Amino acid sequence: MTAVTVAAPHYRRNIGLLAAAQALLLTNGVTLVAINGLLGLQLATDQRLATLPITTYVIGAALAAVPAALFMKRHGRRAGFMLGAAFGIAGALLSAFAVHAASFWLLCLGTVFAGVYNAFGQQYRFAAVDAAPADWTSKAISLTLAGGIVGGVIGPQVGILTRHLLPTTYLASYVALAAFAALAMLIASRLDIPLPAVREQQAAGRPFAEIACQPTFIVAVVAAACGYATMNLLMTATPLAMDICGLPFADTAFILQWHVIGMFAPSFFTGHLIKRFGVLLVLLVGAALVLVCIGVALSGVSLMHFWWALLLLGIGWNFLFVGGTTLLIESCRPEEKAKVQGSNDFIVLGVQGLTSFAAGLLISDGGWATLNLLALPIVSLTALASLGLAISRRRHA
Repeated sequence: MTAVTVAAPHYRRNIGLLAAAQALLLTNGVTLVAINGLLGLQLATDQRLATLPITTYVIGAALAAVPAALFMKRHGRRAGFMLGAAFGIAGALLSAFAVHAASFWLLCLGTVFAGVYNAFGQQYRFAAVDAAPADWTSKAISLTLAGGIVGGVIGPQVGILTRHLLPTTYLASYVALAAFAALAMLIASRLDIPLPAVREQQAAGRPFAEIACQPTFIVAVVAAACGYATMNLLMTATPLAMDICGLPFADTAFILQWHVIGMFAPSFFTGHLIKRFGVLLVLLVGAALVLVCIGVALSGVSLMHFWWALLLLGIGWNFLFVGGTTLLIESCRPEEKAKVQGSNDFIVLGVQGLTSFAAGLLISDGGWATLNLLALPIVSLTALASLGLAISRRRHA
């Protein structure tokens, strides 16, 4: 009996819990993006290192991506998500101490721990697939990711409401994030997703090199990695760009709210669109939306320019990420899921780390326009890869 067969009667409850955990994960992530760059600007001796605390957050996630997937293959989803939340609590408290001590490098270390929490949390969408019937794959992924809407609304507000709650600016923000991670641990403890079958735990499956040569795997990784690269490059730089343009922090929080809503609100229907029109068409539309976002960003730096650009960026990312995840599921057998999912997240998060660090350098040395121009070839690669696979599948059909 497979895990899906056992879990099927409870899949709606499990997906609801996973969506709630996703909401808390995104609350954590969006708050960190909103405040870490600004704190880095205050604490770093070199302004070009301002986004390093965001980069170390992503590096922590990238390094933990494969171990997190393998841990859950052996010990189960519930144990893995609870361990990840524990890292989230530790990272938030360490970052709070760093803010109190005005230590830039200790803040970077704290965000590494927070990144480990993110690595485990990246598996929420895959856990939803494990818990749901086979014909619910794309819907399970998208509905779980839809929980991020809550994070998009709450995250920036956490930064605003807790910014001056304690004498040291932003200290209370990290304390609040520790509380959110503790709540995520409680939610994870209520999950009912059985361990993988013994055969899946023990079987190695095909060599990873063989899996990685499949066109389906390549396009899945390119879509997710390029979508994240573009999104992270522009989103990480946005608080700094808006600060340089003289826009207040409240406007930055407003823009990030709508950006994250754009990232996750489409999840209520992305799964349906994939079933109706096919995953490759959804990927192409996602790439097109990101190209429009870049065009808007290059046309001006008013509040509404930032709003439209970041909203379109969020929607485009959603199509690319949900579509890429759906393709990834198609590329592997049950016993190969852990190494394929972990390797995919390692690549995606590694690219995200590079772009978050590059954002600080580019916004300081090149400006907002240069940043957007450099994103063009990344999006174009996604569109070409998706189009190439679509043509290949049509020929074979």
